[in-house]
Amino acid sequence: MGGNMPRVGVFVCHCGVNIGGVIDVPEVVNYAKTLPDVVYADRNLYTCASDGIDSIKEAIKKHNLDRVVVASCTPRTHEPLFRATCEEAGLNKYLFEMASIRELCSWVHAGDPERATEKAKDIVRMAVAKARLLEPQEELEIDVEPSSLIIGGGVAGITAATCLANQGFRVYLIEKELELGGMLRKLHKIFPTQQDASELLKEAIGNLKAHKNITTLTSTVVKDVEGYIGNYRVTVQRKDGKNGELKVGTIIVATGAENFEPMEMYGYRKYENVITQLELEQLFRSGELGRPDRIVMIQCVGAREKEGMAYCSRICCMTAIKNALNIKELYQDTDVYILYRDLQTYGKEYGEYQWKAKEKNIKFIKYVPERPPEVIPQTNGKLTVKIYNVSINEEIKIKDCDLTVLSTPLIQHQAGKELSPILKVPLGSDLFFFEAHYKLRPIDFATDGIYVCGTAHGSKTISESITQACAAASRVAIPMAKKHVRSEAITAQVNEEACIGCGLCEYVCPYGAAELVRKPEGKWVSKINEIMCKGCGDCAVICPAVAIEMRHFKEEQILAQIGTSFLFPAEGEFEPKILVFACNWCSYAGADLAGVSRIQYPPNVRLIRVMCSGRVDPLFVFKAFRSGIDGVLITGCHPGECHYVSGNLWAEARYEVVKSWMEKIGMKPERLRLAWISASEGAKFASVIKDMVADMKKLGPSSLTRSLTEGGIR
Repeated sequence: MGGNMPRVGVFVCHCGVNIGGVIDVPEVVNYAKTLPDVVYADRNLYTCASDGIDSIKEAIKKHNLDRVVVASCTPRTHEPLFRATCEEAGLNKYLFEMASIRELCSWVHAGDPERATEKAKDIVRMAVAKARLLEPQEELEIDVEPSSLIIGGGVAGITAATCLANQGFRVYLIEKELELGGMLRKLHKIFPTQQDASELLKEAIGNLKAHKNITTLTSTVVKDVEGYIGNYRVTVQRKDGKNGELKVGTIIVATGAENFEPMEMYGYRKYENVITQLELEQLFRSGELGRPDRIVMIQCVGAREKEGMAYCSRICCMTAIKNALNIKELYQDTDVYILYRDLQTYGKEYGEYQWKAKEKNIKFIKYVPERPPEVIPQTNGKLTVKIYNVSINEEIKIKDCDLTVLSTPLIQHQAGKELSPILKVPLGSDLFFFEAHYKLRPIDFATDGIYVCGTAHGSKTISESITQACAAASRVAIPMAKKHVRSEAITAQVNEEACIGCGLCEYVCPYGAAELVRKPEGKWVSKINEIMCKGCGDCAVICPAVAIEMRHFKEEQILAQIGTSFLFPAEGEFEPKILVFACNWCSYAGADLAGVSRIQYPPNVRLIRVMCSGRVDPLFVFKAFRSGIDGVLITGCHPGECHYVSGNLWAEARYEVVKSWMEKIGMKPERLRLAWISASEGAKFASVIKDMVADMKKLGPSSLTRSLTEGGIR
């Protein structure tokens, strides 16, 4: 198709009033027609609707298009649809590029339609510049072994194993303990149904053991994992030291969590009648609770701290209410107090649970973290709990307490921390396993073929863990049922002639996809396993011989986007030009969320999506400054949350180096910024942009500006 010169088609979407209500879409279409190699441009009311899809297919055939650009919403949601459309019309799907003019433009500049329209033109121009350089790619087809490994024999692991086995797949379930059941073995009853935990566990284990497709290995841990989706070789070790090997196509992490022990907090382990909620559950199970007259429960012990465990464990409030109701069921006259910071009884079902507790005369007293409760021993062996009651603005004392029960969060256990590097999957800042995307891929890891469910992923109720386990089993079943998958063609490729065999790529690759091999003539060169490569780009940036390139995110394609990101501004008041590099998984998603949330920020920014912040080469930064851009912002996942394990850390190291170079050549290092922005931090993205635009206005135009032909584009 198309001969030697690209034939680009541009389709601009009104998206009803979402885009068309702010941006002058006809003006953008007319502008697109003037761009190099654009042979066709048109607009649709809804490009993703059936008539919009049909118009793209018809235009590809009628105008012999060999590149397609759709200017509409975020590629994170609609890129697969438009890629499939191109394929149906006979065009390689990697010859498609998307320009986000909704989330990154119309929704965040609703009050400035004129500048929003100009920005939309720039975004389209950047997309066309990259599209002109796109190349067709072929995806590797990988055979998938129709068997799965479930790591963890708690309720989530048991549920996932049973769901998969019911679909006819071979399942291996391994558990590090001697018995199955995980934390469910230690619980008394389940909220809000009040079902005995032992009954639920007995039924789940019975279904598991009765299934012929499930092999259960207890007292067993994972020692090593090699391979890739469809072909994992897992070395397991039993308690007796004997090793075995399993060949599986997929892996589900269901390792669970453990309860935080609040050592030296509120007299825990110092006074025998200060216990945790989990220890209270065990007293219920054993019948050793006795007949207490007064019990005080303290919430958020060890959680929501400025340092350490900053997160809310979500289930603690409902656990406290459940156990308080269980006490009242046993002994109606026992006084029960719940001292809380905020009550997290989300949803109608759990909200009614809270009201039921109040009807039973369970007393709720709010405290503030600045004045936490104080536990004081009495001479008679009982306890006094002193608390500043926010409601009455007065300090009160609850005397003669038989028990003080501490509600503590679930935390990641050591086994989970050790498993993370073995599987090459990341942990988040809370140390729980970190999913690929909290909305779009909530049970996937960035590593294909490995999935997560249950409290290994974060604190959850039992019902939530069971639901997520079923979801993970469904997700895993797809590639195993198809018996093959295709790997996305965004992987690294090596120019063996240029490669000097230094091994730096092997050093930085978090997945072991790069390795040095010896050629028959004796030369050592890098070889990339395309199935294992995830396309982060760290190897391409660190290569001193510039011998590694990233498919679909090639250096020349990114440089083309940089060079076309801004037109020369008209004479008048200085407006800074800011270029943002955003990682696909976190900060780009954060920018999307700012758009979805309609958080307004200045239209001075243009954004380039890369798979990882580690892909940002110092060359890109200086190209931006030489193109007249006044400030460059590199954004990525928070430390400890990188979807490529360590890519953001390499980005941070390079950022520091580039700043030092800038100082040496007389540039203000403040013109380069680094910000960690997660997918949930849309407000932070907007705030960072506002601050940077304000700061660049104070600094004035960048001195590294090259002369351009009047009226030309970069």
